[in-house]
Amino acid sequence: MTALENRISEIGVVPVIKLNHPQRDAANLARALCAGGVAVAEVTFRAAGAPDAIRSMKEACPDMLVGAGTVLTTAQVDEVIAAGGQFVVTPGLDPEIVTYCQEKGIAVFPGCTTATDYHTAYKLGLTVLKFFPAEQSGGLAKIKALSAPFSMFKIMPTGGVSLKNLKEYLSAPVICACGGSYMVTADLIDNQKWDEITALCKQSIEIVKEARTHG
Repeated sequence: MTALENRISEIGVVPVIKLNHPQRDAANLARALCAGGVAVAEVTFRAAGAPDAIRSMKEACPDMLVGAGTVLTTAQVDEVIAAGGQFVVTPGLDPEIVTYCQEKGIAVFPGCTTATDYHTAYKLGLTVLKFFPAEQSGGLAKIKALSAPFSMFKIMPTGGVSLKNLKEYLSAPVICACGGSYMVTADLIDNQKWDEITALCKQSIEIVKEARTHG
């Protein structure tokens, strides 16, 4: 894995964020996440203003890893790069977007849930894949099954991950990190519950440590 991928793996959880008020909330959210030990964020393009949010989060916390999710076009990749984003996450596997990111020198984690996806990702030279939607696509059991023929990949499951099943996922060696929105729900962000977000991040980090130490 690359240095960026290793750093994401060390943190263990990646908040998947939809910001309805990026100018108001992005900087405060970045500080709340970092205060909880989660210095990484995936800002989805499902809400307008995602590039502004990425820029604000990086300005507030320069050492934080900030990337973009739900990236569907190469034009959006350009927006991510211009905003200072450090990685791109796509819902599915689009070879055109993957190749474009590789040419631009930005990390890309495409959504892959089938052997065909994995095989294509292998030919594209990828090492870390997003598994989305995780729970709905077979969860950890399917991830483990796919890792038998494709042991070269580390996986980031996203979709249905919560405090309840975080340890189970992270206890598996094939898991790089888990993406989740449980610590950055619309209620928490829109009502500016920064202390609660920090507390949920701290809980998550404790689970990461426990899973990695005791399995």
